[in-house]
Amino acid sequence: VQLQASGGGLVQAGESLKLSCVASRSLLPVAAMAWYRQAPGKQRELVARWLSGGSTIYAGPFKGRFTISGDDAKSAVYLQMNSLKSEDTAVYYCNINSHSRDYWGQGTLVTVSS
Repeated sequence: VQLQASGGGLVQAGESLKLSCVASRSLLPVAAMAWYRQAPGKQRELVARWLSGGSTIYAGPFKGRFTISGDDAKSAVYLQMNSLKSEDTAVYYCNINSHSRDYWGQGTLVTVSS
């Protein structure tokens, strides 16, 4: 199974981007889907998690600016990012947990210029 992430790119500070991630085949039942990011020289960190049933969890710095949504029927997860800042520059990775196994996307680069 492969997760295909897309939607990254170069934007200016204050602009928005929407990331998408879709699995190559159904991963039902999905327990959770998430987005992580890794900035240059830093460890990978959780951005947001979508849980089966639709509840969401955000890491503190992203609450209010980022919105995660999921479609478990499509084994797809999305991340709407608003009011982007230069410090949001990172590679963003999607993750889907199914049958107690983690699947990872290849990462999509988001670059925010100030």
